Amino acid sequence: MDKVAAYLRVPKRTLYRWRTLGYGPPGKRVGRYIRYRASEVIDWFASLDDHLLDDRLDT
Repeated sequence: MDKVAAYLRVPKRTLYRWRTLGYGPPGKRVGRYIRYRASEVIDWFASLDDHLLDDRLDT
């Protein structure tokens, strides 16, 4: 979780919120932990539209 948050440059809390909203990179619950595959995080990030990222940076 820490590495994913650092890669995306968002707080861990944002990743948790995204999960509850059905947004963000796909992750799997393993016991009480959430695990992410690096390739899936990278693919998810690459699939985002550039204009969405630009809008997010303007706020």
